[in-house]
Amino acid sequence: MIARGRHLAADFLTRVQADQHLPVSQRAMDLTQLVVSELVTNAYKYAPGLVLLDLRITGDAVEVAVWDSDPVLPTAGAADADRVGRHGLEIVMAVAEGFEAQREAVGKRITARVALADAPGPSPRTGPPC
Repeated sequence: MIARGRHLAADFLTRVQADQHLPVSQRAMDLTQLVVSELVTNAYKYAPGLVLLDLRITGDAVEVAVWDSDPVLPTAGAADADRVGRHGLEIVMAVAEGFEAQREAVGKRITARVALADAPGPSPRTGPPC
């Protein structure tokens, strides 16, 4: 199911590019799939029952929302270089423009926003202009 979520996200963004002519950078494609993977993994790992994935465009970003049946809101762990695993939420919060966790009537919804276009400025690969 986690791989299916990544594929759905890639297909969604590809359709957004083709149908709505919105720019979607390769970085946005990669980060959206990463966010989907981490949020869906956490939902399957910690919540019993169904997991729902919702992808939508809001302004200049893709909004990734994952609902699960567990009402307990996630918390990022304290920095610990010796910890193996359990970094998913930290990763999502580091790459997302926005992050929200809210309880629902049943369960919770975790939402992260990823910019569709790269921020203007020097490329991380090339550095600043000389």
